[in-house]
Amino acid sequence: MSSSILGWFQQVGSGVRQVGGVAMVTVRALGALQGLDRHELVRSLVRFGFDSLPLGALVSVFTGGILVLLADLNVSRYGARAIVGWAAGYTVLREFGPLFVALVMTGRVGARNAAELASMGIGGQLEGLRGVGEDPFALLVAPRVAASTLGIGLLGTACSLVAILFAAIFGKLMLDIDLGLFFRSFAGLLSWRDLVACLVKTFAFGAVIALVSTRCGLMARGGAQAVGRAAATAVVSSAAVLTAIDWLLTLALAKVLG
Repeated sequence: MSSSILGWFQQVGSGVRQVGGVAMVTVRALGALQGLDRHELVRSLVRFGFDSLPLGALVSVFTGGILVLLADLNVSRYGARAIVGWAAGYTVLREFGPLFVALVMTGRVGARNAAELASMGIGGQLEGLRGVGEDPFALLVAPRVAASTLGIGLLGTACSLVAILFAAIFGKLMLDIDLGLFFRSFAGLLSWRDLVACLVKTFAFGAVIALVSTRCGLMARGGAQAVGRAAATAVVSSAAVLTAIDWLLTLALAKVLG
């Protein structure tokens, strides 16, 4: 019993250290935003945002197809097929659109960011920048955090809209749901609040992936294996934090926006 209790306290302590580490990265990244390298910001936006668009769009296509099937299954039980557009759109914007894209981006953006920072740290490049009087946070970390937050936020919003479009297309092809009926219920029953909720979640998720992966990359120690561990830790930790943040945001947005 004592060993299990000790292990539990060690896990709690590790979690607290991780939270503290992410908080320190957040503070330092915010402090470095004013002097961040704009070239690195643009380069990171392309790599973390634009280059991820095909993968995000592919995920969105099948997400829309899955959700319209589930929406039709549920509303048809109550003879309310006329609101299937609202049901699919609400589910995409409020929940599955932002979360699915974010979870996929942890494997592409988060792992890549952590691996690159870990490689630079282990290779001495970050220490070399400090040696010549440059701030690694302004040159590398802050641009990556800003680019990941902005890129994933915009990508998640665009992919949610793609998912809704393909929900309508799959609904027509597979369930013979009239496109006009789908979009009338979508436009008539959804409001700006649902789009705001989508924007808040996507940008929050982008920030989580950026900060957690950055923390994992900067903490990497050892040889080449440490780079792989940093990437794997970034994916697992980001997924866990995203789930918790999603729950908190869902509660908060329900109270604020309704």
